[in-house]
Parts: sequence; structure tokens; C-alpha cells
Amino acid sequence: MRKINVIIVDDQYMARQLFELYIKSSGRYQLAGTASSGQQALSLVQAVSADLILMDILMPDGENGLETAARIKAIRPWIRIIAVTSMAEASWLKRAREIGIESFWYKESSKETILEVMDCTMNGDSVYPDQPPKVKLGLSSNTEFTQRELEVLRLMTRGMSNSSIAGELGISENTVKSHIQHMLDKTGYKNRTELAIEARIRGIVVSIP
Repeated sequence: MRKINVIIVDDQYMARQLFELYIKSSGRYQLAGTASSGQQALSLVQAVSADLILMDILMPDGENGLETAARIKAIRPWIRIIAVTSMAEASWLKRAREIGIESFWYKESSKETILEVMDCTMNGDSVYPDQPPKVKLGLSSNTEFTQRELEVLRLMTRGMSNSSIAGELGISENTVKSHIQHMLDKTGYKNRTELAIEARIRGIVVSIP
């Protein structure tokens, strides 16, 4: 039986080495190549035969693995892709589905192993978590925030003012202030700057191109 050719796309050397180890020990998969950036991945898929890609989402210089996956789907639609991340950014699940990415795997918190997700994906199944992993944020966690609060928080991490956030979301500035105050009350943080910094550090909201 022909082994399944896998490309690993991850900017972290240790992550690539770990995935390589899993692939080589599986007996079912073989490494077709590795890339540490989206641009390298695009070049690689055009140079080698690949059946499956393990695609990290957040890469160097804010590079977006999801958009790289979309570009790959446009030129090699038969290649199956598993989005891989350790970040709890909720919007990435929706975006991955929109692109047509077959499966989504959280590095630290998924109950399935990466090989189990690879097997399911290559068997034609789609593996997606119901929601991002729970991440502590002050006295609260990401799972206790509303969708709108997360949208406001995501724009806050870009350094946007309340008025700019209001314009972006089509709501009043007072509503923005109310959402921020609710988040401060939930988390116990002193101000919006502390809230935004801690949320970004923990990967709860991550803005990438």
C-alpha cells in the first residue's frame, strides 16, 4: 500500500521535529517536505506530491496559515489540510470551515492525537472541536465572554480606540465602553490596556492578516 505523503508547515523547529517523529513512526505516512512559512509551503506543494498538510496558523511576521491554506486549496484542491494551533482564537474555527480545511487540531488540548486526526481526515471525515479550549483570563476565562465581547477585545488588541471599534462593528461608542467594562468586571483587570495585553498573550484573541 502506498504511503500517504505529508507536508509539515510550522515555524517552530521543535514542532516540526515532533510531527516528523510521529509520521516516521506511523508506518502509514511519509514526509514529503517541511516549510517554516506560508510562502515556502506554497512553493513546496507545487514541487512535490502531497496528500495531506499539517498547517500551523500563526507563523513568522504575523503570516496567516489559514490564508495560505486557502491559496493552496485554490491550486491543489485535492490536498487535505489539518489546521494546527495552540491559540484559543475562536474566529479561526469559523474561518477554517469557510476555506474548506478538512480538520482542526489544538496542539495542547485536543482529546485526539494528531495521528488519529490524520487518519480520520484521510478516511474522509472532518474533525473539528466544538469550541476553543478554555483559557484562564484573570478571574474569568474565554468561554465566559460573549461573541460581541470577543469581537471588541480582538479590535482592542490592534490598539484601536473605542470610537474606531464602534465604527468597525457598527455600534455606538457607549456600547463599546459597556462591553469593555463587562470584561473588566469579569476578569478583574484594572484597565483596557491590561485586558488587551493579557488576552493577546494567552492567545484568546489574535489578529493576523
